[in-house]
Amino acid sequence: MELIKSSKQNLQAAIQNKLLTPEEAAPLVGVTVGTLQVWRSTNRYPLKYVKAGRLVRYRLEDIQSFIESRTVTPAEV
Repeated sequence: MELIKSSKQNLQAAIQNKLLTPEEAAPLVGVTVGTLQVWRSTNRYPLKYVKAGRLVRYRLEDIQSFIESRTVTPAEV
């Protein structure tokens, strides 16, 4: 029974930490796949990514952190 609970918890964690392809990540950031490629190659923005061989993936939590870090609150007048 513990093994089943552990497996379910591992599955839920894997779903939450799903690695996104550039095609899935680009719309979340509001840019094109090509723009993500440029950002990676020039280090223009600090958007973390995972590189495995030639594959590039993005963690959802890293995309969310990136968006939060780029959010600007207007000054009060």
